[in-house]
Amino acid sequence: MSDQLGTLEELPQEYRDAMTQAGVAPLWPMMRNVLPHGAPNPVTKPGHWTFEALRPLLLRAGELTPVEKAERRVLVLSDPGRGAGAMQATSSIYLGMQLLLPGETAPAHVHTPSAVRIIVEGKGGFTVVDGEKLPMEEGDLVLTPGGEWHDHGHEGTDPVIWLDALDLPLFVYLEGSYAKEGPLQAQRNRPDASQVEYLSAGLAPSRKLNAGLRRYPMMRYPWARTEAALREMAKYGDQGIAELDYVNPETGTDVLPTMGFTAMMIGAGQSEAPPLRSSSAAFHVVKGRGVTMVNGERIEWGPKDTFTAPVFAEITHTATEDAFLVRIHDRPLQDKLGYYEERAR
Repeated sequence: MSDQLGTLEELPQEYRDAMTQAGVAPLWPMMRNVLPHGAPNPVTKPGHWTFEALRPLLLRAGELTPVEKAERRVLVLSDPGRGAGAMQATSSIYLGMQLLLPGETAPAHVHTPSAVRIIVEGKGGFTVVDGEKLPMEEGDLVLTPGGEWHDHGHEGTDPVIWLDALDLPLFVYLEGSYAKEGPLQAQRNRPDASQVEYLSAGLAPSRKLNAGLRRYPMMRYPWARTEAALREMAKYGDQGIAELDYVNPETGTDVLPTMGFTAMMIGAGQSEAPPLRSSSAAFHVVKGRGVTMVNGERIEWGPKDTFTAPVFAEITHTATEDAFLVRIHDRPLQDKLGYYEERAR
């Protein structure tokens, strides 16, 4: 492959004008922009959003804009490489911090992108997905897959805040992103599936002939059980470090087609240096403190902070106290496209 390709300026002006008129352009001056040598050249830059900075802005938004005028009262976490207002935290992941005040209801809608909520603060919030009422407790991971009707409500006394993670950039790029609105859903009079059918890991409802399986059988992954599993695994793991993937309890596959979620524990004083991954990632701190180096950039994080890393980033996490994070990534999409890759550091 040639290192020196011809430039547009080397071509005669009359030829350039003729190409413009014909609606074409030469590939060779632009080829390295889309096919760089050896590895991608990402636009995404490491980002860091502290909850200490976001929380007062969210509460102020609650004073300024009623939920009826917002539909979803969200502050978008914009990738620094794309600038403020960018609807991307990485190339494929959208992140937003959402607020719901006591007594409020976010109207029912359905959309093509899939979303996951990681609950950051508050009690009494809930999400209804296809009639299933899902409590929202701190650290819980709640699914609202693409094509599933969902609405939010708040029966508590204090603000509820959660982090939204969507594959929205993919649908925008494909020009396939849209939503429909509808009436609030009737709620089934029973606990959600995480409290009944899938209460214990490794157990699933007995299969019935021709019964069929729901594509998303479990919509809520309670944090209390996740943290307990991480702590137990870390006792017998590698220096107080543990990772667990969130999976569909029936199939063992990722919870969504395009996004994956991994719960992490890093013990106090321990470090983790993963391989260079072709997937981009966002990290949400459920609890704990530490420092992460992303391509030489230092990020000091604390409880409820969120930070990001681009593809093939060199990452080192160091916890100053027992830390629990959720890594949001696009490996499931890359696996389906057949190009997910890891490289040694």
